[in-house]
Amino acid sequence: MGHPFLSVVIPAYNEERRIVDTLRKVVDYLGSQSYTWEVAIVDDGSTDATASLVKDFTQDCPEVHLISVLHGGKGWAVNHGMLWTTGEYCFLCDADLSMPIEQVSRFLPPENSHFDIAIGSREISESRRIGEPYRRHVMGRVYNLLVRLLVIPGLSDTQCGFKCFRGQVAQELFSLQRLYGFAFDVEILFLAHKRRLRIREVPIDWYYRPQSKVRPFRDSLAMTRDILKIRWHYLRGNYKSLPTPINQDLI
Repeated sequence: MGHPFLSVVIPAYNEERRIVDTLRKVVDYLGSQSYTWEVAIVDDGSTDATASLVKDFTQDCPEVHLISVLHGGKGWAVNHGMLWTTGEYCFLCDADLSMPIEQVSRFLPPENSHFDIAIGSREISESRRIGEPYRRHVMGRVYNLLVRLLVIPGLSDTQCGFKCFRGQVAQELFSLQRLYGFAFDVEILFLAHKRRLRIREVPIDWYYRPQSKVRPFRDSLAMTRDILKIRWHYLRGNYKSLPTPINQDLI
């Protein structure tokens, strides 16, 4: 069969209320495209029916795969998915589809070429935030300021959950990952920045979903702590070579 053009990785934790609807939308869109594709749902140890619903879905759609891992956080699930995929391009997608899946074309050739990583941005020109509470927006901008000052200069939105990697780049960066919580994005982009990879921001329409798993205050504190961990790991030389994760069960 060879490698697909596009691999879509969707981390999921207790998403039984919307995972089937998300899969239908993703599969309907990708099925209308001329390129080859696959979807990997990484179930992060859900305690609800997420895994069984996805497994049922795969029976009628062989391009969709369920990867079950022990619960370890969003970054943990994403790591397993990215290291499993084989696509020429690997697209990270939030389970809530807060960005319409049709906008994945903005991340791919021919609309977007000559990049190593393309990241969705809710801040640059032509992007839109729809329905986001003001308090959450302010907290996000404060966190991004810390990221730009301490870790990665020049990027206006490192935390958006929609990112596209060249396949080879994804394998290299995610094999070095050390953080498995919400700040994993910053760590991956930090490693890309240190390797002088080509990073582009892509304007998207982003819709606030009230059922989001993000806890703005508590998670902001945890992510700020993780920023300091990134600097510590880098100064200690801990990003030179790391083994890939285990405990992966592909169904």
